[in-house]
Amino acid sequence: MKELVKMKKFDCVIVGGGMVGAASALALAQLGLTVAVIEKSAPATFSSDQAFDLRVSAISLGSQHLLEQLGAWQQLVKWRLCPYHRLGVWEHDFVNTEFLADEIAQPYLGHIIENRLIQLSLWQQITVEDNITLLCPESLVNFSQNDQEVIVQLAEQSIGCKILVAADGANSQVRQLANIGITGWDYQQACLLVNVETAAEQQDITWQQFTPTGPMAMLPMPGNHASLVWYHQKDEIKRLSQLPHSALQQEILNHFPNRLGDINVIDKASFPLTRRHANQYQKGRVLLLGDAAHTINPLAGQGVNLGFKDVKALQTVIAKAIGDGLSWHDSSVLTQYEKTRRADNLLMMSTMDALYAGFSHPSPLMKVIRNSGLALANQLPWVKSKALAYACGI
Repeated sequence: MKELVKMKKFDCVIVGGGMVGAASALALAQLGLTVAVIEKSAPATFSSDQAFDLRVSAISLGSQHLLEQLGAWQQLVKWRLCPYHRLGVWEHDFVNTEFLADEIAQPYLGHIIENRLIQLSLWQQITVEDNITLLCPESLVNFSQNDQEVIVQLAEQSIGCKILVAADGANSQVRQLANIGITGWDYQQACLLVNVETAAEQQDITWQQFTPTGPMAMLPMPGNHASLVWYHQKDEIKRLSQLPHSALQQEILNHFPNRLGDINVIDKASFPLTRRHANQYQKGRVLLLGDAAHTINPLAGQGVNLGFKDVKALQTVIAKAIGDGLSWHDSSVLTQYEKTRRADNLLMMSTMDALYAGFSHPSPLMKVIRNSGLALANQLPWVKSKALAYACGI
């Protein structure tokens, strides 16, 4: 007679082991919960002589604090990252607004870090955490839930849990299987990411210039390197992405501000700009975090920072329930997560859309209004400091 294999059960199953999913696993494990992480592939290992990845994030002070709490920041410091102390924004050179770390009494505004390294540092902490089981390579097939638990069907096995967390990105399979709808749209532009070698040494500023065809930005990287971000119409980005490195280099020098200096193109990639917002972050025992719940215009690099805010909010809500002696996985508790995060995410998404639309509008009147706004910001330091502190997550 064939022996029955008992199904493994966890407090929480997280689908997606990227930056937000891995951070969620550690944050919940710190509360004493047992966690399983489902991920198709592991991040590549790090070597100091590796080329810089194209995907980078501007990690805010608030996100840094979370990564420190989770034990991942210490490794990132040993690998590579680039602090920046200034943020420059302008349309015309005669109205140039800079946001300074000194204005919020901080040593820096944030760090530019490769996404893979953030994920890898979190995975290193996961491997030494007794409460976390990493199932990789593994993939979700389906799930069902009732008042007591969620049964998660994977490619190789089935497991049970009290809550299922979707951290599986903008095209979240969990969100679709849970029949959670989204609102949103595709912007009429795309974005080109370009890794370049720079003539200038590592800079302490990240800047962004707005043009009639879209913003152009420079994110500093360690040593003589930088990550360039070029917004433009989809057809133009497609053309630029297909150019040889030498030809793209000349296009950059022709269009980017002179302050960039001489550059050498190392690598490039493009992606479309989209906005997506889930109609709900919680459905029964299913929760959406990060890009599974919201994708934002990358104008100010707030995407992963919003995801890390989701992680911290979920940890705080569950910790309070445990401290109050409540059933932490009860629906009345889980709804607090959405109440905590939805308004803040919507505010940031709408703010980025307003900036994007405002600086993209071709009318002379709008040009006067937006440049007057930048000039006014320089005259109202308390407004600048408040906005900067919010963007930095402190």
